[in-house]
Amino acid sequence: MADQASDPDVLRALADEGNERAWERLADLADARGDLDELEALLDEGCMRAGVHLTRRAVASGDLLRLQRIADAGYDDAARELDRLLARPAEPG
Repeated sequence: MADQASDPDVLRALADEGNERAWERLADLADARGDLDELEALLDEGCMRAGVHLTRRAVASGDLLRLQRIADAGYDDAARELDRLLARPAEPG
């Protein structure tokens, strides 16, 4: 028997029916694959777990514009991280 808990088609069908855990699992699988397009699509649908993964990646790379986009999509922690990064003293150039 195939592992349906990791089957993206099964998870998508469950998520489309309102199963939040399946939605979060889709985000976790997309993050594990490094699929930023899928994570962004999930965030646009309102999946906050995708926001967690995208925010972590944006902070690690220092991508302020991506943090703003994530915050605009409704993930409040991205806005807090953006504020934190902007509040740091400027490094001498």
